Amino acid sequence: MASVLKDLLGRPLRDLRISVTDRCNFRCTYCMPKEVFGKEFQFLPRAGLLTFEEITRLSRIFISQGVRKLRITGGEPLLRRDLPRLVAQLRAIDKGVDLTLTTNGSLLKEQAHDLKAAGLSRITVSLDSLDDAVFRAMNDVDFPVTRVLDGIEAARAAGLVPIKINTVVKRGVNDDHVVDLARHFRGTGFTVRFIEYMDVGSTNGWRLDDVVPAAEVIQRISAEMPLEPLDSQYRGEVAERWRYRDGGGEVGVIASVTQPFCQDCTRARLSADGALYTCLFATTGQDLRSLLRNGATDDDIVATLATIWGRRDDRYSEIRSEETAGAARVEMSRIGG
Repeated sequence: MASVLKDLLGRPLRDLRISVTDRCNFRCTYCMPKEVFGKEFQFLPRAGLLTFEEITRLSRIFISQGVRKLRITGGEPLLRRDLPRLVAQLRAIDKGVDLTLTTNGSLLKEQAHDLKAAGLSRITVSLDSLDDAVFRAMNDVDFPVTRVLDGIEAARAAGLVPIKINTVVKRGVNDDHVVDLARHFRGTGFTVRFIEYMDVGSTNGWRLDDVVPAAEVIQRISAEMPLEPLDSQYRGEVAERWRYRDGGGEVGVIASVTQPFCQDCTRARLSADGALYTCLFATTGQDLRSLLRNGATDDDIVATLATIWGRRDDRYSEIRSEETAGAARVEMSRIGG
């Protein structure tokens, strides 16, 4: 039976998010603004990325210490060549682990079948608007929304279900499209989760005035399609769940700004170059790649992991202040959100 690590606040380690690349083919303004991540930006060299074998070894160790969910992220993970091979390797570790992936959907139509065949459990797709002009403006590379919708349909056809849709809501940009998104996916079996615009990293120009509170999102939707709250399904669930009263499915909101949920956070994040981050808003990570490449045994890595998690006391969203807000935090594109 897997060990269970606990941090200083008694939170277990249950969820590992694995970034397989720091590159993305979108330049979403809230994540990788083009002004910073332009043509001259230096991404990680291939040799700096963890290999699939290194990711698999670390994942096996994390599972031995209590992790029950592996989420593949990026950047945009589907840019990583031969990704289904990694999925197959991770699935072979433990067939009972929840193995999922978050993508912008741009390459999903071409890869959905192979990902499912390799053992991926389900998928989450980022989609910030159904309005093509708004969507193109937000991804800032003029990518059409229809191609993402085609990818979502391909994922459904491949059996990568249940499918979740993540929407980052920014006031004055796409907040007027919240109800349209909810209506479009209502009754489909897909769950849209509306995410408060967060101050992740240091380059996205975050302002509190741009945040649309989750309560306002629910109010807007419920005014047209009445909602009622649902209980959480497990400790550490980040989304607050609501269902349509007429049985048309459910929506979720992730309110890390207005209703922080740090006290139940069970997630760790592994960057593409092998740094372990214990908070989405962390300033530094712990280098695991060097351990892998310098002959460390599994027991050595377990001991390091136990030390890192054992001293964890992160709760950025609960203590947001001028001091914490001014820190140079890791960019979301490096650790997958």
